[in-house]
Amino acid sequence: MSAWASRLGGHWWTIAPLTRQLLPSGRTAQQQEVSITVIDDQFGPTRLAATFCDAPESESVVVLVHGLGGSRHAGYVQKAMTSLLAQGYATLAVDLRGADRRGGGFYHVALEEDLRAVCRTPSLRRFRHIFVLGFSMGGHVALHYAASRDERRLRGVAALCTPLDLRATQEHLDQRALFVYRHYVLRGLKQIYAAVSRSHDVPSPNRDVQRCRTFYEWDELTIAPRYGFGSPEQFYREHSAANILGDLAVDTVIVMARHDPVIPPELTMPFIANAPFGKLHVKVLSRGGHLQFANGQSLGFAGGNSGDVVAQLGAHWQRLTG
Repeated sequence: MSAWASRLGGHWWTIAPLTRQLLPSGRTAQQQEVSITVIDDQFGPTRLAATFCDAPESESVVVLVHGLGGSRHAGYVQKAMTSLLAQGYATLAVDLRGADRRGGGFYHVALEEDLRAVCRTPSLRRFRHIFVLGFSMGGHVALHYAASRDERRLRGVAALCTPLDLRATQEHLDQRALFVYRHYVLRGLKQIYAAVSRSHDVPSPNRDVQRCRTFYEWDELTIAPRYGFGSPEQFYREHSAANILGDLAVDTVIVMARHDPVIPPELTMPFIANAPFGKLHVKVLSRGGHLQFANGQSLGFAGGNSGDVVAQLGAHWQRLTG
């Protein structure tokens, strides 16, 4: 297959599944809507919305973290939830700070405090084992949590299509050729910011934020002033997940797609040697796109290539706790 055809295939794998995910998904009998209180140091007490699906016989729960500008209702989150429930896991899909569009604040992609609050919620108190599955930039948050040593019950973390270098990621995503993807993600971020601006003083006028066309502009107008960084570059430099790989405290898996047009493997692979021996497993799959993978591709764990990527992660985690 030519390089051009491979790149085209990556776009196809990224976009085509979205048409199916736009259809409403059924509500499972186990679903419970819960809220988790966090204290935002600028906007005060706020709540993280979450969907909890219990599995009464299970001692393990998986926390699902959506991608940048998304929410727990994203199709890739719902698909993963269904797969994990079928394997006997309980799941909790969370909206990071502000992602419910209710104006409680807005997160950045290294804000591990939200996951700390999630893991301490009463809904998860009975579980002996906690796993975190993050999607795209949600995986970046999850990796920071994997290095935090905050939760003794945390057994494993997985990040799908997640970059490790924020500066290089910003430069890649701000290319003209990626306008469609950039517009899609920024639209979600702008919705979050607009909701905050309706009830709080915000670091930049909402009208200016709504006009931004690049991730650099977004970070310059929102993340840097809100979280006390002198520039987006300072934020990228200090909070790229590449910096914390040496501190990984639990079993960690990163899965990439070779032809992912949004987060290509070169935004991740140069840094993986920084992880402690045996803590990090990285697999680059040949068929797939952003957050979408063809079935039948093995992650290299015992048990082979049975099922999709999430099913293989679930089987790997069962072996960790078995």
